[in-house]
Amino acid sequence: MIRLPSFLAGVALTAAIVIPFTTSARTQDDPMAEMMKRAQKFITPGPHHAKLERFIGKWDTEWTVLHSGSRLPSSKGTAEFSWLFDGRWLEQRGSGALMGMPIEVFSIMGYDNFKQSYVTASVSTMDTALHTNEGDMDPSDKSLLAYGTLDEYLTGENDKMVKTVWRFVSADEMVMEIHDLPIGEKNTQVVEVKYTRK
Repeated sequence: MIRLPSFLAGVALTAAIVIPFTTSARTQDDPMAEMMKRAQKFITPGPHHAKLERFIGKWDTEWTVLHSGSRLPSSKGTAEFSWLFDGRWLEQRGSGALMGMPIEVFSIMGYDNFKQSYVTASVSTMDTALHTNEGDMDPSDKSLLAYGTLDEYLTGENDKMVKTVWRFVSADEMVMEIHDLPIGEKNTQVVEVKYTRK
């Protein structure tokens, strides 16, 4: 048989432990909710992500290598852009030829709300490197300019500055340029890929 004073002492002890714990947990929930509220602008796709829609689709491509301002013979290829994660990340799978060698390319592109930049990572069958860059649309939204680095294994150069430019000619045509910036101020473009919508 439980004596009343002992029972009441047990209830009081339980209350002393549980009530402060639940109050503390509730207090800790509020800062977390506030943090998540502040995080929404960084984790939610927005108007910059919507601009990636222009890439979606199947394309015919024309690859050209440039050397000292001269254009070498071009080659044909294909590419397809689709959503990797709907409204957040694009993926591109493409194939063609570069300097007579067949090439396959895979890349992902998105907009990083925290960096406030478009970001891209690319790999290909031409080498074993992961190429990354980040940049922004120009005020007219007709070009996307991005910068990154490249290790030039043929010359032993590390972290060469490279500029990638996407030019949006029309809804059905765009051009991607790669510029080797250490070349100098002129004739820095080394690769051009023209995209024509199928």
